Amino acid sequence: MIPGGPRNQRQMELMMRRLGMKTEEVAGVEEVVVRTRTQEHVFQAPEVTILTVQGVRTYQVVGEPEIRPRSAGPTAAAAAAPPARPAGPPEEDVRLVMEQANVAREEAIEALFQTHGAPAEAILMLLSRGR
Repeated sequence: MIPGGPRNQRQMELMMRRLGMKTEEVAGVEEVVVRTRTQEHVFQAPEVTILTVQGVRTYQVVGEPEIRPRSAGPTAAAAAAPPARPAGPPEEDVRLVMEQANVAREEAIEALFQTHGAPAEAILMLLSRGR
């Protein structure tokens, strides 16, 4: 409840602007999904409003959700799959590790994967292994 009794829409907008608040409707929303570890809350055609207060955006979703177990959706199968390896480290990093550590291409690539793509760490790791 707002002190001073009911106000009209224009007064509310002026007061919100003075407080640094801004609202905007998101048009054409078809679906909003809120996923928890065990469930999905699926809102079909909800009303979505964004409230911005001092640069922080808060989303308000209004509608009736369908609550279903998380495993029912295709996302559960994707989450259970092991993460795919990236395409590979840059060629210049592979060559650098091969030359500096005097190793084969496969060893250089594996070392770069193990060091998350850091050539210097890969070289040090390979050189320390050879001792």
